[in-house]
Amino acid sequence: MASFKKTNTKIFKRAGPEITPDNIYWKKYTPPVLVKEFGPIDYIDFSPVEPHYFAVTCSVRVQIYNPITKLVTKNFSRFKEAAYGGSFRRDGNLLCAGGEESVVRLFDVSTKSLLRLFSGHKAAVHRTFFTADNLHIASFSDDKTVVLWDIGTEKQMITFNEHTDYIRAGAVSPISSDLLLSGGYDKLINMYDTRTNKKIFTVNHEAPVESVLFLPSGGIFLSAGGTDVKVWDALAGGKLLAKISQHHKTVTCLKITSSGHRILSGSLDRHVKIYDAGTYKTVHTLDYPNSVLSIGISANEETIVAGMVDSLISVQRREEDVKDIKVQRKKMSYKNEGGNTYISSVDTVVEEEVREKISKHDVWLRKFQYSKALDSVMMPYIANKTPHVTVALLQELSKRQGLVKAIAGRDGKSLSNIIKFLIRHIGNVRFGRVLSHVANVLMDIYEDNLDELAAEPRNMFNLLAQKLEEEEDLITSLAQLQGTLQIILSGAEAQHIMMARDNQTLEPSSAAQKNLIFSIA
Repeated sequence: MASFKKTNTKIFKRAGPEITPDNIYWKKYTPPVLVKEFGPIDYIDFSPVEPHYFAVTCSVRVQIYNPITKLVTKNFSRFKEAAYGGSFRRDGNLLCAGGEESVVRLFDVSTKSLLRLFSGHKAAVHRTFFTADNLHIASFSDDKTVVLWDIGTEKQMITFNEHTDYIRAGAVSPISSDLLLSGGYDKLINMYDTRTNKKIFTVNHEAPVESVLFLPSGGIFLSAGGTDVKVWDALAGGKLLAKISQHHKTVTCLKITSSGHRILSGSLDRHVKIYDAGTYKTVHTLDYPNSVLSIGISANEETIVAGMVDSLISVQRREEDVKDIKVQRKKMSYKNEGGNTYISSVDTVVEEEVREKISKHDVWLRKFQYSKALDSVMMPYIANKTPHVTVALLQELSKRQGLVKAIAGRDGKSLSNIIKFLIRHIGNVRFGRVLSHVANVLMDIYEDNLDELAAEPRNMFNLLAQKLEEEEDLITSLAQLQGTLQIILSGAEAQHIMMARDNQTLEPSSAAQKNLIFSIA
């Protein structure tokens, strides 16, 4: 005997977001722990060495946090005015930071002592980074200059004056200690070579630049400004490779994971977008309670930290899934007292028999009780929360030619509930075709007996008639709009063809004519 085929309720279910490996991976981070600071979070940087503490620059200090306890372990407060851009050296032993005082400070992380004070800028220094050789510091200032400092002698080695506005973004090459990158509010991005003391090239981001970032290869860099993130090829002289427009407010910060496979961008729109570093497509989005000014991610991708404009720091940790631990324990082999390892091959696991549950409406369908099946899906907790189940049953009744039997002979509340459901959902694109058929059947059954019905069903029929008229007017308006758009598009296409023909007729027909035009020019 063939088994009963359940009603396919998934056919009308709203399509949810596509589940991808990235979605699964990034959703394994714990809910954020919020830490309150004393000012907007200017910059976040993770120590490259374990245990991967992170430095938070805000207000008049740089604080180092433990990512596990979320508590401050060290506090650098040698600032009289706002501090900016605190970042670690590759070995995690030193930390440099700029500030409103126009100087660059160098600290010993373990002792918190101030080792160097680099003076020479004439305005606030917003970004400072150690070069790849760990011997120099590059600073980017509002005085429109980029300066390279020698750590040992505390002297200014090279100064670049190529910008015409504030410089708020900078980066050093991960593979070369001689290449620097700066982004300014003049919308320009400059690359410099410290060996020749010259600018290599300039590209235009077309918006004030808030952040620049080298990819691990060093041959490609990114810039953020306005609502766009742009990808440039440094080896091809700054050729634009891609433009990413996923934010609807200013993009403030960029980071890349230690593996180099994922790029993160934070924005004032309260989102952090995560992109594939190969295709530059968005693979996941993180949401935050306020505008994001800075982001950081640890070297092992275990911790993500976001700093917001309202002084909050959001800390999320990636923890091993409990289910994964259980699976690993099951896969562990057994050891006897002598230490020898044996793989259990004797025990047989008997799987528990799981009985398939059948919904109430399917139970009534199995008994050919069509009216009771319809009543079961018209219950408020089903019709309101999962309307696709109700529509799926109505379609099944129509296929079985049992729709008339299920709807006929009703009055009062049960009939009113059906009409209310039609009024609420007949305009839905997913349900329109099925519910239009149900409405036609309903009117065919009761049109000759409307006067005999109770007052409530009669009023519901009037409301249904009004709803259908509104839907008809909407369809007419959309058809008119479609026709107008087609006329506009056809006119634009015709104009494009005419311009192309005019250009062809204006082209010189011989080399002599071309030479004549060039000589006149």
